[in-house]
Amino acid sequence: MPADSTLSKTSSQAYAPDDRNEAVLVHVNGAFVPRHQATVSVFDAGYVCGDGVWEGVRLVDGRIVSFDAHIDRLWEGARSISLDIGLSKDGIKRVVVDTFLRNGMRDGAHARLMVTRGVKKTPNQDPRFIIGGATIVCVAEHKVVTPEAKQNGLKLFTSTYRCSGPDVFDLRLNSHSRLNLIQALIQAIQAGADEALMLDPQGFVSSCNSTNFFIVRGGALWTSSGRYC
Repeated sequence: MPADSTLSKTSSQAYAPDDRNEAVLVHVNGAFVPRHQATVSVFDAGYVCGDGVWEGVRLVDGRIVSFDAHIDRLWEGARSISLDIGLSKDGIKRVVVDTFLRNGMRDGAHARLMVTRGVKKTPNQDPRFIIGGATIVCVAEHKVVTPEAKQNGLKLFTSTYRCSGPDVFDLRLNSHSRLNLIQALIQAIQAGADEALMLDPQGFVSSCNSTNFFIVRGGALWTSSGRYC
């Protein structure tokens, strides 16, 4: 793909450029560090094998949208993989709030909260090789939708990659491993689309690769059951 393909103005994840993002402070394990100095270990479980969970939250007019629901899902995901976050729910919410505050954000901002199992003694899959606590990172940026995306909408491509069930890989978890969704998106991009529409194992519409899918039929709003996304 072209080098600038990640900067597509029509991607569902596209956002209007904002120079303030170059100077944001990133929360890394309790410390706030400049964006370009924010790092984690190459032995971190999230880097080694995608072992972690995350949530993305949006700040609108001083309020974090559906904050409790996002934190509840983070907790459920961590519990399902026996990951000890090491903080209470209030503690992890404080991380997000403080990250917005330290960056002077009140509106039009988005934060990605990431929790991995932590640093490992050696690169492998076994969680018993963790040598410390969880790694907690929160990145907040000024993000509003591009005018192009709002005006033109998105082109979808029905991918041959499907959303898997919980007996294979539970996509209801916001895990750090997103490879099948990335494969679907690459397929869509190569077909000239902006986002992949993904089906469930039975062939029914499930979700897009990075967004929920809704349609209006007969004056009613329809979406999937959420079992596979």
